[in-house]
Amino acid sequence: MSGLIGKKIGMTSIFDAYGRQQPCTVIEAGPCVVTRIKTVETDGYSALQLSFEEMKEKSCTKPMRGHFAKASTTPKRHVAEFTRFEEGKKKAFGESVTCDVFVEGEYLDVVGISKGKGFQGVVKRHGFHGVGGTTHGQHNRLRAPGSIGAASFPARVFKGMKMGGRMGGKRVKIQNLEVLKIVAEKNLVIVKGSVPGPKGSILKLERWR
Repeated sequence: MSGLIGKKIGMTSIFDAYGRQQPCTVIEAGPCVVTRIKTVETDGYSALQLSFEEMKEKSCTKPMRGHFAKASTTPKRHVAEFTRFEEGKKKAFGESVTCDVFVEGEYLDVVGISKGKGFQGVVKRHGFHGVGGTTHGQHNRLRAPGSIGAASFPARVFKGMKMGGRMGGKRVKIQNLEVLKIVAEKNLVIVKGSVPGPKGSILKLERWR
């Protein structure tokens, strides 16, 4: 199995063998249940569908209740597909997958939704320096974008111009995060560095290759 669905618990730091402090993120990875196996013959591609986190049956739609019942499991809140796996290590339908699929020292890719920051200007969103200067009557131009186009020709603003707008809340993948420690009894995976999203956000962990 190449990956798991997890939840971000928060950040902390641990010390390595040389006494150096390592910033890291604690992720609750699994247990997940294999709720569907897709094949080339039936679906056009190979994939394993994993489900994570319990939810009340009354909050689950009837079609999804039947979907989970086929795998002999309770309704789950989050579902994701994993297409990268070794055929010899493929999990069986209805089988539970835990953080034991990972080992300390390997590298993972972590996918999540970044923190939403609302509508932001060009200084925060794109790193502009602003117009600058407060002389000659300039009193409100410090964080302004400046000129955004030409004059009578082309008489419009080109698409893709870096301007103010909504920032964050997008799908982000952080690659090559080292697994520093695995706490199997609590389903915790501790990776080096930071991952996208706030505490409690759902993450997709995939083995890097």
